Amino acid sequence: MALDACVQELWGEAAPRSAVQSVHTRVFQIRQALSCRPSGSTPEESKRILQTCHQGYTMRVEKGAFDMHSLDRHLADFRQAQARKDDLLISSALRAALGLWRGQTLLDIQHGPHIQAYVTGLEDLRMTVLEQCIDAELRLGRHHQLLSELSALISRHPVQENLHAQYMIALYRSGRTAQSLETYHRLHRTLTEELGIAPSHRIRQLQTAVLTESAELDVRPPDRLDLSLDLMATR
Repeated sequence: MALDACVQELWGEAAPRSAVQSVHTRVFQIRQALSCRPSGSTPEESKRILQTCHQGYTMRVEKGAFDMHSLDRHLADFRQAQARKDDLLISSALRAALGLWRGQTLLDIQHGPHIQAYVTGLEDLRMTVLEQCIDAELRLGRHHQLLSELSALISRHPVQENLHAQYMIALYRSGRTAQSLETYHRLHRTLTEELGIAPSHRIRQLQTAVLTESAELDVRPPDRLDLSLDLMATR
């Protein structure tokens, strides 16, 4: 990261005159911490990890040292399973990826503009991975097992339509039609009162499918593992 970017990240527009020297001091402290690791890094090794480059610093670590490396591996497994249309492997790969998150991303780190953009991107990725995982598990007929998780998720994300749609499907397949419809109505009220918008055409179609007990909502056999909601979206 460039030195100017480090200053911006730490202080924004309120950088003190000593900002550059303060960055140098922090880098020195980080290198000291690296030297004190149980692995026994020397000061020279810590400088090779956190390198000084032209007008900035670069962190160089071994492959596999960060959770992001493991995440990339799990997502590669997911893409291979997706190409094979193997929902068991999709679920396994994505659950492994989700297991790398232990609470909110970088919760204990001060967020400047660069880190905040990175955190936002990771949280968006997390939600995408979660939704794709639940899609696969719904196709596998695991609607009963997903009820508790989805109930908690829609409480934390009260305007997230995809999660509500997945919960509606899981409830319907579990024989809870009335609760599935109530989930739709609760989403409708929240979107209308808080955002001033109506539910999308896609989720209104899902409500109609629940009301009419459409066969499209049933668990499909292995050769027809298209999520019902996706089928309705193409109408």
